[in-house]
Amino acid sequence: MTESSPAQPGSTQLATLSAVASQFPNATTSEFRGNVRVVMPRAQLREAAEWLRDERGFDQLIDITCVDYLHYREANERFGLVYLLARTETAERITLRVMLDEPDLTVDSLVPLWEGANWLEREVWDMFGITFAGHPDLRRILLPEEFTAHPLRKDYPLQGRGERHNFPVLTRGGG
Repeated sequence: MTESSPAQPGSTQLATLSAVASQFPNATTSEFRGNVRVVMPRAQLREAAEWLRDERGFDQLIDITCVDYLHYREANERFGLVYLLARTETAERITLRVMLDEPDLTVDSLVPLWEGANWLEREVWDMFGITFAGHPDLRRILLPEEFTAHPLRKDYPLQGRGERHNFPVLTRGGG
């Protein structure tokens, strides 16, 4: 395994960048300090993830998260769904991003590709309200099922909407 300096991309990062750009011409690719980033059209997410896993060796899904760009001046879409993938053989990483806007906040689930996407997608659904089509069990993971909001959205009030008063108080005694 060879390491490249953080300021310059190594040959594996450049090869990945070039391969992604030629395989998915509708994607926007960039590199910064050795990190490869790809902004992918929603319709190609599943295809790109499968190609990266099978053809480029990105065998590990590290994380799935979301960014709410509600108040960003130059943002055209509200949400950026972020996938972090790793190639364990070379320690190479890639960031896949899919931009979404309301009212259609649905993308294909990646659970068929990486079983670990199950809980990560549930967390993003719970906190941001992004729906994953084909997910085997898309339900809340952190909040009660009765909770109707998505608290990591930037339009969610800092003090909440009074939801905590709508649920029973739990005590250590069980009553």
